[in-house]
Amino acid sequence: MGKKQVRQVRQQMRKVQPKQAASNAQGATRKQRERFVQAGGMLQGYSPNYVIRIGYISIAIAVVCVLIIAACLVFLPPIYGWPDAVAAAIAWVFPIALLASFVAPGFRLALKDRKAEPRLVQGQLVGASSVSTSMGLGMLMVQTRGGTEQFLVPPARLKQVPGNQVNVVLTVTPHLHHVKSVGVMGQRMVGRVEPPVPPVMRRLQLLPVLTPLALALGAVVGDDAVALIPLSPSAIHAVLAVVAGAVLGGAVYGVSFLLQRRYMEQVQALQAEGKAKDDRAEVEARPP
Repeated sequence: MGKKQVRQVRQQMRKVQPKQAASNAQGATRKQRERFVQAGGMLQGYSPNYVIRIGYISIAIAVVCVLIIAACLVFLPPIYGWPDAVAAAIAWVFPIALLASFVAPGFRLALKDRKAEPRLVQGQLVGASSVSTSMGLGMLMVQTRGGTEQFLVPPARLKQVPGNQVNVVLTVTPHLHHVKSVGVMGQRMVGRVEPPVPPVMRRLQLLPVLTPLALALGAVVGDDAVALIPLSPSAIHAVLAVVAGAVLGGAVYGVSFLLQRRYMEQVQALQAEGKAKDDRAEVEARPP
């Protein structure tokens, strides 16, 4: 092979490699998203009965939204015309879609977990914390034969978990991964000290809950507020109403995205600071 051909092959390799890396990263992100949805999404770790109650409440809210859509299509056309009535009704489809995307995966798994037998997970305790990114749940890390696994656990079940490395036995539902019980095998030699919870963690817990509510409220208020303003022609008025709802909902999503990124940066900074303190303490504890 001549030098010119070698040079061409190297240029082609440099062109192809970034595309492969990008595709691999996209595939990994897609798989993580699929695993997150398959495990219940935002409702992962909660008890099946609690998730089923949330599902029934969501169904009731969806029924109310359907009734409002029907009322818009029945009472608004004689006053504002059909384009404005349809535009006002479209806004109430958005809350139903949000409920379906956030609650439906977990609700389906909760119905399965209520009848399924829980599985036993045994391994060595790696770490535990009464706080996680999910509201009202702590975190437990266990080293099993398959590797390190993380479980979302109610804080009440973490009180008996010590600070030293012991073997633990967990009873976990197969779909939502709800930890029903935590058993400690061996002596509890060291008590687990819980550090104070930083305020940024509380805000990070609230963000996944408040974001869908703010999105639905922004879309409905922006759409219906413009749709009920007397303007003509009605077709252009309806388009403006839909655009207003979409813009307001997009603005809420953008603010939520920026807040989440800011909070995650603060959490990472706190983790780096805590790791640095632990390293300094370990160095000072070493004998000279």
